[in-house]
Amino acid sequence: MYNIVDGLEVGVSVTANPYRLKLDDLFQMAARINKKRGFLFVSKLLGKHIPVRPSLSLGAGALLGCLYAERELGLRNAASAEEVRLAFESEEQADLLYRKLMERKIHLDEPTLFIGFAETATALGHSVFDAFEGNVTFMHTTRERIDDLVSEIDFEEEHSHAVAHRCYVRDPGIFRGASKIVLVDDEITTGKTALNIIRELHGKFGKTDYVVASLLDWRSQADRKRFVELENELGVRIRCLALVEGSISVNGSPLEERAGAGREFGTQSSVHINRHDISSFFAHLDTEGEGYADEERSVPYLMHTGRFGMNARNGEELDRELGSAAEYLLSRRSGERILCLGTGEFMYIPMRIAELMGDGTYIQSTTRSPIHPLRKEEYAVSSAYRYDSVDGEDVANYMYNIHPGQYDEIFVFVEREYDLKNGESFERELARIGIPIVHLVFFGKQNERRVTE
Repeated sequence: MYNIVDGLEVGVSVTANPYRLKLDDLFQMAARINKKRGFLFVSKLLGKHIPVRPSLSLGAGALLGCLYAERELGLRNAASAEEVRLAFESEEQADLLYRKLMERKIHLDEPTLFIGFAETATALGHSVFDAFEGNVTFMHTTRERIDDLVSEIDFEEEHSHAVAHRCYVRDPGIFRGASKIVLVDDEITTGKTALNIIRELHGKFGKTDYVVASLLDWRSQADRKRFVELENELGVRIRCLALVEGSISVNGSPLEERAGAGREFGTQSSVHINRHDISSFFAHLDTEGEGYADEERSVPYLMHTGRFGMNARNGEELDRELGSAAEYLLSRRSGERILCLGTGEFMYIPMRIAELMGDGTYIQSTTRSPIHPLRKEEYAVSSAYRYDSVDGEDVANYMYNIHPGQYDEIFVFVEREYDLKNGESFERELARIGIPIVHLVFFGKQNERRVTE
């Protein structure tokens, strides 16, 4: 039983745990400022709200891929339960396990599409996909609205603070060509998000074979029954797998938003901000003819984030790009304790670069999720900084669990360069954190075109 705050309690009962993992190694609890669902399992693996060793986060996705291969394909798991448990106890062991899984990628002949859910599971979905080679493709959904592109699939995440998901793949054949679709999320509580996209994919593309893979699966018996009912209604197959399965019970009410919530009591500090444009290391989306002629919309998106779809060959191209970018940034590193900070959905590429930047490096990301911060033992979020979206949207963003004196240096990864005015709030909060050296790293430069393919 987790006593979160103000009488809000969540009870957890575990029914399946194939690697015999400790729950304390997987998550902590926090209160969300959300009337739909007032609690949050704050993952210690995702590299989202809590800083984590990059190889542990990437390895967790690869491990979920191994579990899929074992359960669905009957292949022997490349990682033993003992190796997995050791990875949680030692950074060195986490590094070794991740590298081992990357050296032994699983070959798939059956056309398989992996889909990661925004915002939280974009990197997780990508790291699951990266555990495979062969006839595999990947995309992640996005909360972002790209006015000049057409979303092939729209669906909702009903309990979320931001419900809309969109799918801007460059080639709809990524859906048509897949005989199996693997949906990847960090946590399944009711499963409604998965059911919503399955209904859309079946209705538009006639897909019938689905696997839902997650770190945690807390569906009730009623929730599981809804999966069976949809299978019967549509004539499809849906299997679910997770590192840990169980059920939850909730007592108490969600917190209402409070004045001053989401603020860390810090002050503006003296920081040195360096700006780095590393766009030349990466391929970008060909925007010719797609409505980006406007000066204000001329910052290109990266080609291989997964937002627009990619295959195994694209993954190899991304590997080369990441190696060059990491080498450049590592030469700019001066501190011993380093935080790499992704922004929003832009998580996987920052995570991969962080994994290449040496010891003493941790990764996490900004988020749209409003969480109540509280300095309390075993509570997941002890500090919070709120800032305005750098994209000019009317959306609050947050940085969690960063404290003055915690790091010598921070590398902040931003996919598309923002206007200085839009970035004022973000940079002000970065200064309040108290990390003396801030590197702002941009992957797409304003008013430049980089046409590929």
